[in-house]
Amino acid sequence: MTAEIAIAILAVFVLSLVLTAKVRAAALAQGILDVPNERSSHQTPTPRAGGVAIVVATTLAVVAFAFLGTVSVELAAAVAGGGALVAIVGFVDDRKALSARVRLAVHGIAALWALLWLDGLPALGAGEQSAWGLALEYSLGVLGIVWTLNLFNFMDGIDGIAASEAAFVSCAGALLVLLTGGSIATPAIALVLAAACLGFLRWNWPPARIFMGDVGSGYLGYVIAVLSIAASNESSAMLPAWLILGGVFVVDATVTLVRRVLRGERPHEAHRTHAYQWLTRRWGSHRRVTVAVLVLDSFWLLPCALAAIVWADLAWFIVLPAFLPLVVLAIVAGAGRAEPVPRKE
Repeated sequence: MTAEIAIAILAVFVLSLVLTAKVRAAALAQGILDVPNERSSHQTPTPRAGGVAIVVATTLAVVAFAFLGTVSVELAAAVAGGGALVAIVGFVDDRKALSARVRLAVHGIAALWALLWLDGLPALGAGEQSAWGLALEYSLGVLGIVWTLNLFNFMDGIDGIAASEAAFVSCAGALLVLLTGGSIATPAIALVLAAACLGFLRWNWPPARIFMGDVGSGYLGYVIAVLSIAASNESSAMLPAWLILGGVFVVDATVTLVRRVLRGERPHEAHRTHAYQWLTRRWGSHRRVTVAVLVLDSFWLLPCALAAIVWADLAWFIVLPAFLPLVVLAIVAGAGRAEPVPRKE
């Protein structure tokens, strides 16, 4: 790791820590609060939009890296440009709810922006033969990025879970790239993103004193998706490896969505039926659930991701055995199970 990257990591951590405190004070002064309702997992009004600190601190570092030549202009543009777009629509949505159609349209534009700067998904090899292959490549890329940023929105429902998951995936992803001899660009951005998350976590760890809001959760999902694509353009095994690292979020969100849709519910409607939400109510603790996710990440998913890069030719085949236990755990925990209808007195 170079000196400028180490300095950037420390600076981003401190900046995120300080900015989160400033955003919290401003949110309290202006009454920007997440007021509990029947779908909430918290009990008291809590300031939101703390993700602004993560966005600002990370974006400044990415721009500085581009200026210093640590990362390419293309990668910096993909991360900072599309990330800013996702963050802005998230911030507006935090203040005044936008329609799902508007949010998805902006997310799709941001995803396409990133793919254009990164030259699509060469790791899949879909676009090498025909225009149809190229269209498929970009369609899969847009779908993957949009799904990842939205699953972070879905999973940001209890204290500390989204920021700690993003910090884990970023650090572990950076480690995988460095172990395979990849360029320093992707790890540099991943590590400053993790530092920004850790600075924010000082205020968001259970019991949270501020929430990140859609401005932060969507941004985290977007940047992680873009970094995984950038890493996979150097090594094809990186895409399944990064997918494995985010397995807890991917599986919980997917199983929950599928079961709700099969039951005839609208996917975009608010609910409390993710596995982590059922566990939070069952265990009576945000902290225990967040720590449990980190334990699964560290002792199951990280070894599986390492296996994917060691046996690169089998990387995609390792995803299934890595996810199967998580699917079972999610279903047992209650992912997507219908909530009981309150009795009328």
